[in-house]
Amino acid sequence: MGDPAGIGAEVIIKALADHSLRDRARFVVYGIHEQIVYAADGAELMPFWSRRPHEAALEALGDEPVVADFDEFAIDGRPRRQPSAEGGQASMRFLEEAMEHARDGRIDALVTAPINKTAWQLAGYEYEGHTELLGRFFRTRRVAMMFVGGPLRVALASVHEPLFELRNRFTIGLVFQPIDLLHEALRDWFGMASPLIAVAAINPHAGENGRFGDEEQRVIGPAIEMARNAGIRADGPYPADTLFWRAARGDFDGVVAMYHDQALIPVKLLAFDRAVNVTLGLPIVRTSVDHGTAYDIAGKNLADPGSLKEAIALAIQLARRRRRLGANAVQETS
Repeated sequence: MGDPAGIGAEVIIKALADHSLRDRARFVVYGIHEQIVYAADGAELMPFWSRRPHEAALEALGDEPVVADFDEFAIDGRPRRQPSAEGGQASMRFLEEAMEHARDGRIDALVTAPINKTAWQLAGYEYEGHTELLGRFFRTRRVAMMFVGGPLRVALASVHEPLFELRNRFTIGLVFQPIDLLHEALRDWFGMASPLIAVAAINPHAGENGRFGDEEQRVIGPAIEMARNAGIRADGPYPADTLFWRAARGDFDGVVAMYHDQALIPVKLLAFDRAVNVTLGLPIVRTSVDHGTAYDIAGKNLADPGSLKEAIALAIQLARRRRRLGANAVQETS
């Protein structure tokens, strides 16, 4: 459910109210039942779920969604609309239990509503966000953030790195890793036998032969060559001001961007209320909304569930494909 002070409960209940989506899977909502009820009342939605203590929620899972209720948190239904230590602790507990169940194979995919990093810090957690925490929990050395929105599939070389500090860790490995992980995802999860990946430049005009910076020649180019040597169809570096237009018209299957806003500006421009965040490199399927907690509209029945609905739909698609791939692997070895 994410941060209890945000719009997580509202977008969840609105998304799952869609019968066409709800009928495609079975759902467990890790959160606070009272807030789900409050959000449903605000949206004038009749109950279509059951409530169970979080310790026993999976035992009661049937056709209707189950709210795994963390009622040990004394947080009333009305969102508080600001970060707090209690909210940070609650959102972490929801996530920890969901991750444990995903690790143990008790759920097939994890979809996360937004957390607030300040709330996590107030609660004593120093993670930069979901992606970093998931990587550490699953002991995965390589993780990357990918956004799927409209015609674009974009992986990031750096995530929450301050732009002026990126130069201190801008290495060949930093660029190669998302190329490799994006290739695996497009091949295994999206069913592309030989995907073509475009790599964005970091400087204007792709550095113009070193005139506006040499990172393309010194870092990005060698990373692309390393990917090609590994059998990956990677091309670039391309100037970012034209690359995303070409990717949107279908010239490439995926794009690797160098920093956060280079990726998110085109994605949100083309699919503001439909973009999905996918974590690459994990042993599980994890998707998320591409927006924040939106404290300013929490509790006002103004939140758009579009991004969460897309995140749920993509999680179902990827989980089903992952299950088929696993079944095929078993057949091939038996």
